[in-house]
Amino acid sequence: MTLGRTVVVPGMIEEYGAFVGLLRTLSTDEWQAPSRCQGWSAADVAGHVVGQITDVSELRLEGLGTPEVTDRQVRERRGRGPHELADELDASTAKAAALAAAFDDGAWDAPGPPGTPGTLGQGLESLWFDTFLHADDIRRATGRPTVPGGGLLPSLSHISQVLTDREWRPATLRLDGMEEFAVSGGGPAVSGDPMTFILVSTGRAEPDLLGLDPTVNIYR
Repeated sequence: MTLGRTVVVPGMIEEYGAFVGLLRTLSTDEWQAPSRCQGWSAADVAGHVVGQITDVSELRLEGLGTPEVTDRQVRERRGRGPHELADELDASTAKAAALAAAFDDGAWDAPGPPGTPGTLGQGLESLWFDTFLHADDIRRATGRPTVPGGGLLPSLSHISQVLTDREWRPATLRLDGMEEFAVSGGGPAVSGDPMTFILVSTGRAEPDLLGLDPTVNIYR
């Protein structure tokens, strides 16, 4: 179940604004720091995030999220610095916000544009999740602490939807301080720290930290 339009749209825009702020704090050395995304530096992570919202704002949606498109987004931005990418992200976020302002609830629940999976709402929620998670990748690469903030909620919502679509075992995400999310109709509780669950379910932490197995990784 996707979060509502009035939650996701402002939350996503705020997350991109925070990402801009993060980029503007990075030094040259930090920009080249290796990240936990295999083969990517902090700069490459940023290139994907910025390239993705630029593609969305310019309605280049075919193949969005595939390895080929993701690699293109990164490749096109190699050699550019953090402030240059922050400027691009500012401009693309403004365009995306203008597009999103035109959506009503009917459009939110309707299928997304051709070439994209799920509903329009699910697509925008996944952008919020992706930006939040990759911001943490950059913070981890550069020795900064995690900033949970509002990104926890869309991340858990998105992950629960992906696990349901993959017919993962029935479960209820009952994580500390968060609302519950049903997976595959609901079932035995998965409890613990929400950020740890997000890292576990995206292959960034070992699943046994929460008593789970590798099938919880949505990227497997």
